[in-house]
Amino acid sequence: MKDYGTLSQAINKLKLEEGYEHDFNLLDEKIELKSKKETFGVEEFEVDKVLRFEGMSNPDDNAILYAITTTNGRKGVLTDGYGISSGQVSKKMLEKLDLKDHRPIN
Repeated sequence: MKDYGTLSQAINKLKLEEGYEHDFNLLDEKIELKSKKETFGVEEFEVDKVLRFEGMSNPDDNAILYAITTTNGRKGVLTDGYGISSGQVSKKMLEKLDLKDHRPIN
């Protein structure tokens, strides 16, 4: 398993070494790519990798980093908090991003 280091190091590695160049935002039922003014529903992207980060002393530093590829070939990252700081999303989106969805967790 590849060591991605910290959250910021992982983002840089995914972008520079693995081609996940875009930044996605999480909406209720979609992910958004603001720079291209595009949104993608649950059926329009795949989660390639899931990386989990835990803060050393502050639970607010907990985060999950997703490496995502859309059906039109856009590759990017999505960062989200978990636990208390996680956002409100639809059930379909929760299922899509579920860590237990037969996906290796790095």
